[in-house]
Amino acid sequence: MVPVNQDWPVADLDPVRRMRVLAAATPGAAYAEKLIPAPFSAVWETASDLEHELPRMITDLRSFEITSTRGERLTARARGRLGQHARFDVVLRPGWCVMQSRFLIGGMAAAPDGAGTRFAFLGGLRLPGIRLLDPALRPAAQSLALRPIRRLERRLQAR
Repeated sequence: MVPVNQDWPVADLDPVRRMRVLAAATPGAAYAEKLIPAPFSAVWETASDLEHELPRMITDLRSFEITSTRGERLTARARGRLGQHARFDVVLRPGWCVMQSRFLIGGMAAAPDGAGTRFAFLGGLRLPGIRLLDPALRPAAQSLALRPIRRLERRLQAR
């Protein structure tokens, strides 16, 4: 996991702003945020149900199974549609979720914003040399990161 010193000023930021900082510091990261017209409690209750909602939000993910829980720290096993698999270390707390495997990083954050909720999504590869590709990847990455947010929003509207 990325170490976070709780004494840093970033601890004073809401979860979406913290995710923005994490995205800016992660080479090649796909990042997007959107105001969802639903209360924080409904948005986070749905998004934080990782086993059910992540495969709905990320279409090439077949399953995401929580294998152990120690407070806000979880371990999970992800399986892709093409048979790939990965073990993830997860930190999940209200409004904040960061997931890391050997080769991937992902995250979601939510914060109340008026009558709605600001929701952020982050996804990226953790590969050697990705920093060199960052300038080429970042412009296209935002539209990719908006897709899971839109799927979550449609799911909330259908309820």
